[in-house]
Amino acid sequence: MGISIRAYARHRGVTDTAVHKAIRSGRVTPEADGTIDADQADAQWERNTSAPNIGTQRPVVKVKVPEVDGGERSSVGPTGSANAGGTGGTSLLQARTVNEVVKAQTNKVRLARLKGELVDRPQAIAHVFKLARSERDAWLNWPARISAQMAAKLEIDAHTMHVSLESAVREHLQELGNLSPRVD
Repeated sequence: MGISIRAYARHRGVTDTAVHKAIRSGRVTPEADGTIDADQADAQWERNTSAPNIGTQRPVVKVKVPEVDGGERSSVGPTGSANAGGTGGTSLLQARTVNEVVKAQTNKVRLARLKGELVDRPQAIAHVFKLARSERDAWLNWPARISAQMAAKLEIDAHTMHVSLESAVREHLQELGNLSPRVD
């Protein structure tokens, strides 16, 4: 006993009407009880169904489809895009391939998120900004903390040392502030 015509249509990704037409034309043979043996019907469908010939035969392209584990699998099918020399439309196979690529990429991102390999971009940018600000503040406070000790060791005026150090630190921080980090 096989599956119903509707179940087989869902299995093939076609309408019930397409399965009925395939049965009427003899491309697919149902079981005696009217059900469909999916494996046998798939083989008959492929063997007895020719590719549509709309003016010219469409070229076949090989598409690399990324897998969730980082590998790739190949998918071969007719093209329908204007740049590939087809009729200008998108074939069902191409649409399905694109859909599968999107699903694989989405699943890859979900898996990486579950493993803790991804970070929230706005949160990461805010964290880096906070770290840079605290680093800048530490440098701005450094001349006030160290200038008196350095002046005593060098036996020079503490105020002059403080002004010189503060000027040099601010100049250096200004140079660092002109760098523009790139976040991709």
